[in-house]
Amino acid sequence: MGKEASHSIVISMDSLSNGRYILDGHVPVPEPDLLKWAKAFEDDAYRRVAKTDIGDIVVSTVFLGLDHNFRNILQEVPRQNPLLFETMVFGGPLDQEQDRYSTWEEAEKGHEAMVVRVKENL
Repeated sequence: MGKEASHSIVISMDSLSNGRYILDGHVPVPEPDLLKWAKAFEDDAYRRVAKTDIGDIVVSTVFLGLDHNFRNILQEVPRQNPLLFETMVFGGPLDQEQDRYSTWEEAEKGHEAMVVRVKENL
């Protein structure tokens, strides 16, 4: 298993986890147990990093729980950091604009950057 700290993630993916992750605090860790993984997502607040309403526009950042770095899914080598968080815009000129991140901290910063972009494009 890879090295982890409060600001990083487990880099290597256990093949038994099939790209599934849960959060230990704000740190994503691989989760091979499908039922345990699904149970973690019963609470929407568990996965919410940030949400900002700008008039009728919503900027939402969440923990996805699945690796969206498709190079990893295709088993390409060398492995890259999993993309486990996503910011998406709903409404306005940037509707459906999105960015993905590997860590909670990157997701927080990315959320704020997207809020600035949305405001600049009003």
